[in-house]
Amino acid sequence: MKIKNPVHNFHIPVMGLAYTIDSPIRVAQYGISSVISIIDDEIIEKMNGLYHKRHDFPYLSISNKTEDYRAKRITAYLDTVQDIVDLKFENFKKELSKSRETLDRFIATLPNRSDFKNRLENLLLQKENFTENVRKYLDDHFSPGDIDVNIMTKVDKDNFAKKVQLPVIYNDAHVSLRGFANSKLSSSVVLSAGMNPRLYSYLEEFADFFPSEKGELKKKIILKVSDFRSAMIQGNFLAKKGLWVSEYRVESGLNCGGHAFATEGLLLGPIMEEFKQKKNDLILSAFSLLTQALHQKEFPVPAKPPEMKITVQGGVGTAEEHDFLLENYKVDSVGWGSPFLLVPEATSVDKETRELLANAQEDEFYLSNISPLGVPFNTVAGTTNEFLKEEKIRREKPGSSCPKKYLALSKEFGPEGICTASSKYQKVKLKELAGVQAQISAAEYSRREKRITEKSCLCVGLVNSSYLENEIPRKGEKQGVVVCPGPNLAFFDKEVSLADMLKHIYGYKNIMPERNRPNMFINELKLYVKFLKNDIEEFSGSFSNSQVKKWNAFKNNLLAGIEYYENLFAETSFFGNQKEVTQAQLRECHAQLTEVQVPEKML
Repeated sequence: MKIKNPVHNFHIPVMGLAYTIDSPIRVAQYGISSVISIIDDEIIEKMNGLYHKRHDFPYLSISNKTEDYRAKRITAYLDTVQDIVDLKFENFKKELSKSRETLDRFIATLPNRSDFKNRLENLLLQKENFTENVRKYLDDHFSPGDIDVNIMTKVDKDNFAKKVQLPVIYNDAHVSLRGFANSKLSSSVVLSAGMNPRLYSYLEEFADFFPSEKGELKKKIILKVSDFRSAMIQGNFLAKKGLWVSEYRVESGLNCGGHAFATEGLLLGPIMEEFKQKKNDLILSAFSLLTQALHQKEFPVPAKPPEMKITVQGGVGTAEEHDFLLENYKVDSVGWGSPFLLVPEATSVDKETRELLANAQEDEFYLSNISPLGVPFNTVAGTTNEFLKEEKIRREKPGSSCPKKYLALSKEFGPEGICTASSKYQKVKLKELAGVQAQISAAEYSRREKRITEKSCLCVGLVNSSYLENEIPRKGEKQGVVVCPGPNLAFFDKEVSLADMLKHIYGYKNIMPERNRPNMFINELKLYVKFLKNDIEEFSGSFSNSQVKKWNAFKNNLLAGIEYYENLFAETSFFGNQKEVTQAQLRECHAQLTEVQVPEKML
């Protein structure tokens, strides 16, 4: 197995259900790793057919009448992606070895402190045997970016056939995992949204997830986590099964795209400090349990722990922030997500949505309640989905027809589940609300009504942009586009080329408008202070002792985080031009947090 040496120190995380559906095909040949969501087999089947046609590959569609069709569609598409990436990668290497101009442009998009870049610059200066020397070096040191996949562990609905519940292996996330496991990819599955013991146990069914005696893994596990404690618990749980977590992908709880899983007031800086200080504890704890489990299973036991990476993502926007995360916290890679929604060469976004994102102002990016999961969801005002949803509410026909049912997770009306964004669900809940209208105020009625009808059909909305961009016909009622950028995108204001985005990441060029943008840590801190304030103000019902205790812990963690940042910015050599402004912003956040009054405990 050839050991991959990444040429880039950033990655493109998963975005929505389809914004990165074909990102590896677009960027992997340049050594850029990206992540595909594999929960929606319908868009996956459409994209498979599309790319077979574009590359003139023979194509055999997989009907929904085929046994285990969802997993087979996922496997087939991932295999197709691998074939196309291999083809494009070989062609790109040939082009680099034949054209000095192409090689020069490629070098200009690589990180500065890179042996790979330095060596290519030396080869570019050579006059003899240019093609032969470049090709040999690339063959030995250059690999395509990883084709990783994402499974949101909460999206694991039970499935039924004629009212009879199917075995657990046919649950949505289980099917997705099987589709990846059966593919020829040698890459990673990113498991996000928390622990799913049944799904984690299902990993044991596939040999590719177990290490060889040399510690090599054909398929790897990445856990997206928001704090160290969660990483330790989940990593040890898997290690007891003989499974190794190859990467912990730390994401800001609020300064991120899509679903926002707020921590208990723990901020990204202190969280990354803990990972830096305790990474060895994470490795030793897991390796001890892994060794025992592999012995019991009579599997090969590696002599030393396999590689474990720590990466981070959420809100990074400048080259200085990027370098700081790499150097101060010793992370292996930094995720750049939402800004790539403005890069047509990298993501699948329709023109109208991309223009909306480029033109949206800071106050138009917001944390919403539109997700049927009941988890806060980052989005932007002015989407076509928002317009169509409001139009249906005005016509007194709220809700979605719910054609895909991936989020039909509420068991309130029966074991088969129902989605809270569906018209069926909302019709019942609005009828219940009407029954108590006389007992509550008009304001309370309006508030409850909005909580019911504001849910959006994410299953359709988060894939529609890809359908539009690729001119793929769509069936069913119009749902419009749902887009899930992080609030950091407010500071980017135009469509950019892939080359310019890479140059921005590595500090060769600035693509951001000349306006004051707070440091990424300050942005996150502001989001957390606002979150705590809103959580207290919007809380309905009596305050329990446990709830008050939770708010106090949240506030105290924020205060501790502010103290950490005060020391950090006083000591670091980074952010020289911003230090005074940042320290003033810290004081301002501290003052705002002090004004947040946590209710007293019940007597």
